[in-house]
Amino acid sequence: MKFCSACGHAVVQKVPAGDNRLRFVCESCETIHYQNPKIICGCLPTWQDKVLLCKRGIEPRYGFWTLPAGFMENGETTQEGAARETWEEAAAKVEVGDLYCIFNIPQISQVYVMYRGEIVDGNFGVGEESIEAGLFAEEAIPWDELAFPSIKRTLRYYFSDRKLGKFPVRVEDLIHRTPD
Repeated sequence: MKFCSACGHAVVQKVPAGDNRLRFVCESCETIHYQNPKIICGCLPTWQDKVLLCKRGIEPRYGFWTLPAGFMENGETTQEGAARETWEEAAAKVEVGDLYCIFNIPQISQVYVMYRGEIVDGNFGVGEESIEAGLFAEEAIPWDELAFPSIKRTLRYYFSDRKLGKFPVRVEDLIHRTPD
């Protein structure tokens, strides 16, 4: 951040009075600009015994497979965001079910909130951010072509939990470690 969105003056990084973290602060109008993690909401949409995946038509990870997910919009719930993302990416109407996975990814300041969902009528297509969409049985999942670790984890948990008939809510930190 270089300029204040309130008055247009340059901002500096400093710890404001009463705070304990570096923030962008406008020294002209004294506005403190807080930067908080982004919430990604998504869905694991199923139809019968298959999972709906989308091949990304946008960066990052163009051409890799993913579950429908994206940034939560202002004015919507995470469930509404999961349904919207499923429509936008896979042209599928989904009944959003239970919360399934929460992944904290601090190195990129994101929190993934994933729900299980059922495709309402079995119909799907290619949404505006995808180049392909398809229903996959477990043995057909393109494991080496999945876009993100959170998607791979969600799918692995799902197929394991489905065999047990129980779907606990999972909360996990995905920490990317750089080699020393």
